[in-house]
Amino acid sequence: MSIKRFAAAFIAGALSLGTLAACGGSDKASDNSSASSSSSAASSDLSGTISAAGATAFQPLVQAAADAFTKDNSGVSITVSGGGSGTGLKQVSDGSVTIGDSDVFAEEKLTPDQAKALVDHQVAISVMAPVVNSELGVTNLTTDQLVSIFTGKTKNWKEVGGPDEEIALITRPDSSGTRATFKKYALNDAEEAHNQALETDDSGTLVQTVSQNKSAIGYVAINYVQGNNSVKTVQIDGVDATLDNVYSGKYKVWTAEHMYTKGDPDAATKAFLDYIVSDTFAQQVADMGYGSASKMTDAAKATHAK
Repeated sequence: MSIKRFAAAFIAGALSLGTLAACGGSDKASDNSSASSSSSAASSDLSGTISAAGATAFQPLVQAAADAFTKDNSGVSITVSGGGSGTGLKQVSDGSVTIGDSDVFAEEKLTPDQAKALVDHQVAISVMAPVVNSELGVTNLTTDQLVSIFTGKTKNWKEVGGPDEEIALITRPDSSGTRATFKKYALNDAEEAHNQALETDDSGTLVQTVSQNKSAIGYVAINYVQGNNSVKTVQIDGVDATLDNVYSGKYKVWTAEHMYTKGDPDAATKAFLDYIVSDTFAQQVADMGYGSASKMTDAAKATHAK
C-alpha cells in the first residue's frame, strides 16, 4: 500500500475510533500504594467525584476498575479518559483531574517542583511490543533492525526478510509514555523518524490502522492485541513479548503503570486506588493482560536498572 493511501486509511481509522476509550516496579511507589495491596472493596457509603486521565496503555484497566468499583460504591462517580502520559501528568499537576495515569515517572514529564507535589501509586505492569499486520509474514526483528525501521533508514520490508512493501510507520507523540518506554528499551534511545511517519497516541486507533494496512508497523501495550487475529506482536531478538518473559528478565520492554495524585488522595480516591491493587480485582488485572509488581524477579528489575 502506498504512503498516500495508507495515510487516508489511517485518518479514516482514527475518525472511526474517535469516540472509543483507548496509549512509558520501583521503590518510588508511595507508602499509600504499598499498603493498599491487601485492601478489599471500598465501603458503599463513600461519595465523591474522581477523574482520571493520561496513558492509554492502561486506560482499559482503569476503566474496568472504575466500572467495578462504582457498582459497589454508587455514591462515587468516576470518569476515565486518555490523552497520553504527559497530558495526564500535566492535568493532575494543575488540578484539572484527580488522577494522572502515566507509563513513566512524573520527573520525566514535569519540572522537579511539579513532580515533587505528586504522590505515586503504582498499580500494574504493562508490556509493550512492535505490532504488525498478521498477513505481513514478519515475526521477528533484531534490535538493530527495529532501530533502523523506526529511524527511517530501512524503508522496505524486503530489507528485513519481509515482502516487497514500503514500510508505513505509526509513531507516538512526545507526550506518550508508551513512546518513552519503547524508545528507551526497544530502540536504545534512538529518535523516531516522525517526519516519515503517521502519529497517534490512541492505542485503539493504532491497532485498527495496522489491522487494515499490511505494510504498517507500530507499537502498543500487548493487552490491546489480545483476541485480535488481524494483528500480531513481533519478537525482539527472538524473544516474545509476554508477561512470563518479563518476569524472568528475558524481555525488557515493559513499564510500571502509575496513578499520580496531587498530594495524598481523598477518601474516595484512596479507596479506588486500593481497589485496583486489591485481591478482589487481581484476577481481572491478569485476565486483561497486565502484570503484577509482586511477580517481578530481580532479573526483571535488572533490565531497567539505571
